[in-house]
Amino acid sequence: MKLACAVALAVLGGPMTADAATMRDIHVDRVDGVYIMRSEVWFDASIEQIYKVLADWDLSTRFSSVIVESRNLAPDAEGRPRYYCRNKICFLFFCMNFVRSGYLVQEPLKYIHATADPEISDFHVAAESWSFREEDGGTVVVYLVELKPKFWIPPLIGPYLIKRKMRKDGGDAIHRIEAVAKEVFGDAE
Repeated sequence: MKLACAVALAVLGGPMTADAATMRDIHVDRVDGVYIMRSEVWFDASIEQIYKVLADWDLSTRFSSVIVESRNLAPDAEGRPRYYCRNKICFLFFCMNFVRSGYLVQEPLKYIHATADPEISDFHVAAESWSFREEDGGTVVVYLVELKPKFWIPPLIGPYLIKRKMRKDGGDAIHRIEAVAKEVFGDAE
């Protein structure tokens, strides 16, 4: 989530004004122990700007309050880019840290797929994807993530708490993604 960490948290939030990042949809569910989240966000920035921000794990800590460490790693044996992401999430007085690290498959300006390696991650399954399209002078990002943690999350309240946390932190994150995109990769015209 840089893209997962980042976009899972960054692509979520509440509706905003028409000329700034806008959360259009978010859905979180739990099926057979797997958390599934889908969100759609419109950004007031070019597809090039938004893609570059979300494809660069080194930028994740600039827009996500739950990502405490994130970086690009050297490619794997197959030449795929790799990533590392460490998050810290707190619910009331309970905090947990978790790591996702794996590889990326990308088609610039179209999609990013991040797959965590369960041997070096705190998830049995952590598969994320971001798809990008231009719309109304900005960019729409559809984020889909499937997570099966190695740690316990209460099944009756887990989806509710995750969705609530995503909305709360994600609303700010989507605006920060947009700001980082414009600051680092130039202001959209």
